[in-house]
Amino acid sequence: MNAKLSSLVNAAGAAAAGGHWQEAERLWNQIRALDPDNVQALYSLGVHAFQRGDSQTALELLQQARLRAPRDPMILLTIGRVHREIGRPEKEWDAISAALEIDPYFLPALLGKAEFLEQQRQPRIAAGVFRNVLKVAPDEPEWPPALRRRLAHAREVVERDTQELVDYLGHRVAAKRTTVDLALAGRWDEAVSILAGRTQPYHSHCNQLHVPRLPALTFYDDALFPWMRELESRTNVIKTELQEMLASRGEEFVPYIQYQPGDPVNQWDKLNHSRNWSGFHLYAHGEPVAEHLAQCPRTAEALALVDTVEIAGLCPNAMFSALAPGAHIPPHTGETNARLVAHLPLVVPEQCSYRVGYDWRQWREGKCWVFDDTLEHEARNDSNQLRVILMFDVWNPLLSLAEREMATALAGAMRDWRAATDVV
Repeated sequence: MNAKLSSLVNAAGAAAAGGHWQEAERLWNQIRALDPDNVQALYSLGVHAFQRGDSQTALELLQQARLRAPRDPMILLTIGRVHREIGRPEKEWDAISAALEIDPYFLPALLGKAEFLEQQRQPRIAAGVFRNVLKVAPDEPEWPPALRRRLAHAREVVERDTQELVDYLGHRVAAKRTTVDLALAGRWDEAVSILAGRTQPYHSHCNQLHVPRLPALTFYDDALFPWMRELESRTNVIKTELQEMLASRGEEFVPYIQYQPGDPVNQWDKLNHSRNWSGFHLYAHGEPVAEHLAQCPRTAEALALVDTVEIAGLCPNAMFSALAPGAHIPPHTGETNARLVAHLPLVVPEQCSYRVGYDWRQWREGKCWVFDDTLEHEARNDSNQLRVILMFDVWNPLLSLAEREMATALAGAMRDWRAATDVV
């Protein structure tokens, strides 16, 4: 393209961008006079003709542009738009399909396909295509401005279709659900959610030792922990020691998240070195905090009841875990599924909730639960008061004694490997 032509193209584009349509059209005609096969001029003049209501001229110009740029999906989509306006839906569908044959991931074409199906009163098929649109589209902050409104509509359609599907599936299996053991009912609620596309399956993600073939259970059955009822019976004496520690040693509740400068903090940026989530440690990374245990003898006695997991450098951990009013612990996963984590709630205001995988629960003072922290989990304190629990590690009861020894040996070997001096 020579300099004069390039200058005219830039001027025409600027005029159109500024809303000066007559000037833009005049310049595109000049460009076409100099270069009759110029694709930009043919395409733009076709758009101008369409805007004036001259659909026949628009189609002629756009078809000429297509002959010269047969692999440009945007030209095909524009041809389809003209056909829509003059009442030729079959031609519009052909144009959309041809555009997607060129590029199956072309976002405007996928949107056009979904919108066409929606207009043809095929809402469920349209919702499926809108789902694909949202998979291809970037995250919302990066949505192209020209497509933002259409993408927002796509999201609304998908959300509505998902809810309708969840309701439909739930209704269809409601009778059978009543025959399922209550402890397993949550499994089938989640199956409905996954099948409808509302959530994805939650898998175990271990930051350190992963034991294969253990089930990815969220909250474990209380019956697997014979120490639980006795521990719960000691809630009041443990809570008394907690309150004494808050009053006399509150400064020793230290931020739970403590990354060093230069470390990638990822989801922990708001909690790094923040007392919004703090702990008074009784055991930390496998070592007892002797001074704190001495200050809390009744709590130490209670912890001695449990099936404490011992993996050098990793477990046990036990602490009074304090979550400040309004604080949120973001979704994260733990170190190993060889151990589980137990909570004994001690100070629990209203509007405090906890999620493990698909399952949301609310703490209830004195009621212990045990969960697999290698499944994504998060905590919320939406109240205006402090929430405190006793948090501690226990062995996964699905491991035999021999497997516990294997887990300990593997974790120890990995620790030694990392600590060893390289030999040249």
